[in-house]
Amino acid sequence: MKVELAQLAGRDNGTAYNLERTLAAIAACAADTQLIVFPETHLMGFPSAETVAQVAEPLDGPTVTAVLNAVRERNIAVVVGVAENDHGHFYNTTLLITPEGIALKYRKTHLWASDRGVFSAGDRYATCEWNGVRVGLLICYDIEFPETARALAQLGAELLIVTNGNMDPYGPTHRTAIMARAQENQAFALMVNRVEDGDGELLFAGGSALVDPFGSLVFEAGRDEGTFSVELDLNQLTAARRDYRYLDDQRLRLPGEVIEHADGLRELMIPAT
Repeated sequence: MKVELAQLAGRDNGTAYNLERTLAAIAACAADTQLIVFPETHLMGFPSAETVAQVAEPLDGPTVTAVLNAVRERNIAVVVGVAENDHGHFYNTTLLITPEGIALKYRKTHLWASDRGVFSAGDRYATCEWNGVRVGLLICYDIEFPETARALAQLGAELLIVTNGNMDPYGPTHRTAIMARAQENQAFALMVNRVEDGDGELLFAGGSALVDPFGSLVFEAGRDEGTFSVELDLNQLTAARRDYRYLDDQRLRLPGEVIEHADGLRELMIPAT
């Protein structure tokens, strides 16, 4: 599987600029690319409590629609982060968009300090089948909690995709976490981070990465902008799970209702606390 990691700078509250760069990256992708992954909230940047109502859009709004049209034109798939407005409720959301539409939607469940007061937390984990691989999505701070990736693994995930907006000095934290999440769930993990500064306040750490199901780092980007092509050898999924399977041997399973949808979407609801 050929994937491009679009490690880009973005502008907070800068939807027009961010969308232009997203569409340019899609248009410029290689002919054999199957998937392009962008950072956390890439299409809108990070809104504040004061700007989120103006910046966030519904998923059938003009910005996501423009990306969907570009995806259909190139016949590829895209994973991209948005600030979602669901009838006045705001979420830090990542989408898997295919030529058929939005295949998977995930709302960030673990809110970082700067998310609080801006976004509401999601209430479920989900996976879907895409190109013969079961995919699950996570966002930034989520990967510091082992339960998030394990929830996706319980739903059959073979590829964990993390949209990231991680800043200094926490780059090494996510490097360690993404390798651990892949190894302990025997799944591929892709992480794409933002770079450069966010309006002079934060310095985003880059370090976008691909980790194989053994937990080995296959590719790691530096701190500069770029679109990086990686290839996933899906045979490694079978190899990593051949001699033992953590999911088969674990003594404790995460609670929550599993919902199976007719289209292959699987959801694990987070129990109320």
